[in-house]
Amino acid sequence: MAKQLRHLKNFGVLLFFATCDIGSAAPKPWVLLTNCLHIAGKDNDGDSFRVRSGTNEFIFRLYFVDAPETNLRYPERTWEQSEYFGITLDETIMAGARAREVVGDLLQKPFVVRTRWAHAPGRGREPRYYGFVEIDGKGLAEILVSQGLARIKGVFAALPNGEKAKVYAEKLRRLEAEARQKKLGAWAHSKKQQAEVDPP
Repeated sequence: MAKQLRHLKNFGVLLFFATCDIGSAAPKPWVLLTNCLHIAGKDNDGDSFRVRSGTNEFIFRLYFVDAPETNLRYPERTWEQSEYFGITLDETIMAGARAREVVGDLLQKPFVVRTRWAHAPGRGREPRYYGFVEIDGKGLAEILVSQGLARIKGVFAALPNGEKAKVYAEKLRRLEAEARQKKLGAWAHSKKQQAEVDPP
């Protein structure tokens, strides 16, 4: 009997910790930051940049997209982007500089950020957080992809409005196809044939 009680007690402890784990793994609620300002910084690029909200400053990394690098600090990543767009390393870096410039210009006026404070790993010392950035109701990720200044890659998440990640990714793919067809941004010098880029 004592042995059975010990088993029941152990099971109860395991069930308690399992329940705690489930609770801690639940997604955090979305937080809306309004009247945000873009802060110039040497490490800013098209998909990751410093933002001021009130008296606080944060570094945000966009969900869903990866803008070209602006230098060869991470050569393997720059090479991968070059392969994706079908352009040279120099052209990739130029596209990255253009993406950074476009984002800096777009975010001159106040914008909003929606975040769950999910940590976005990086090699810098300061923490970065994933977020959705909106200017005049339009997503920055959509703008970058539609201008050929970002590829669809990175961390995906269901949107704050409840839209599924898969549905939003499909929307971005359609925008990318249009940018590729119009030869915008990084696609302007692409050596890739249509069949090489489109998924089977």
